[in-house]
Amino acid sequence: MANVTSSANSVAIQGEYNYLALVCGVPLILIIILGNVLVCLSVLTERSLKTATNYFIVSLAVADLLLAMLVLPLYVYSEFLGGVWTLSTYICDALMTMDVMLCTASILNLCAISIDRYIAVVVPLKYNRNQFSMRQLALIAATWVLSLGVASPVIFGLNQVPNRDPHVCKLENDHFVVYSSVCSFFVPCPVMLFLYYWMFRGLKRWSSGRSRSHLSRAQRSHQSLSLRLGAALQREKGTSREKVVYLMPGGLSPSSLPPTPATPTSPVTLASDEHFEGQIPAAESDPMTTQMDSVSDAENAERHQESSSTRENGLEKGHGSRRTRRHSKSSRVSGRERKAMKVLPVVVGVFLACWTPFFVVHVTKVLCVSCNIGPTLISVVTWLGYVNSAVNPIIYTAFNVEFRNVFHKLLFCRT
Repeated sequence: MANVTSSANSVAIQGEYNYLALVCGVPLILIIILGNVLVCLSVLTERSLKTATNYFIVSLAVADLLLAMLVLPLYVYSEFLGGVWTLSTYICDALMTMDVMLCTASILNLCAISIDRYIAVVVPLKYNRNQFSMRQLALIAATWVLSLGVASPVIFGLNQVPNRDPHVCKLENDHFVVYSSVCSFFVPCPVMLFLYYWMFRGLKRWSSGRSRSHLSRAQRSHQSLSLRLGAALQREKGTSREKVVYLMPGGLSPSSLPPTPATPTSPVTLASDEHFEGQIPAAESDPMTTQMDSVSDAENAERHQESSSTRENGLEKGHGSRRTRRHSKSSRVSGRERKAMKVLPVVVGVFLACWTPFFVVHVTKVLCVSCNIGPTLISVVTWLGYVNSAVNPIIYTAFNVEFRNVFHKLLFCRT
């Protein structure tokens, strides 16, 4: 909300122009237009970038782009003339309306992006990344409707007050300055901070849970592999040592019998060792073999019970595949969104650095009558707020490799 003040009308008459405003303002306008146009073209032309989250970034880019095209040129012109407004008061009211609406839309779009990312991190199963849902459309529409609602009193005559100075373009109603500041900043800012805080906690919880899951899965896999290797070794040992053994009644020995060839009617059994005691084969008393057989039987019984219960419910394939897809989707979405942990401090820090001085100074100027807040300080914090529109494309796209590649392709006209 450019609350432009005039030091004196003679500044423009004497030709003391503010060339610094022109030198800083024109490049700022060009940077904002170029960056946000690239963002919009990237999402519209690149199929891989047409995701739900990127449509919020396009909405933010449109707000910043309109701000650079409709508000900043007139503001730079006024600053160049030393803060003197030389156009009609109706153009001033239109400028103030667009200024309030687009600045509010820019901030609310930042808040909407935080809401969208919060949903993607905290409840990823309910978040569809590749499809633009009605919830996201309603969120973007609400952003623009609320922004228009906040700024509409100015265009409906709120700025038309008696004894108005036509050479100063500013918001004339002090109550509206407080009202618009609360709606545009002091409410969305805590909401955004709260959502980013819980998103950060959710990402940390997901990372720690994933580490524990991988550790327990590795332990179970190691145990299962050991059991299977032991069973395979025992089976190989039994096969290599397998031979025919004649069972003799107790009290008799092979030396007490005459040497006769084996007959087909003699009882035989299979053994897996070379030494026997009485009638008991060694394989039946081998503790490793007994343990492996019991474990194998237990595993087979458990698998049989699970498969039987699943078949009884008629969900043997459907339930398993749905559960697998659900866990896979959760891991995939959370894996993508955990990268936001590196960007969150930059997003919140730049946002607070750009907008907090602006709103604090303007509200203080209204509420504290005795405070001496000059036009220079107001001009500085206003410029700082506008700089955020140039930084937004850098924050939300410079950390994305796909955006960088598309930017490079668009700038150098490559296919």
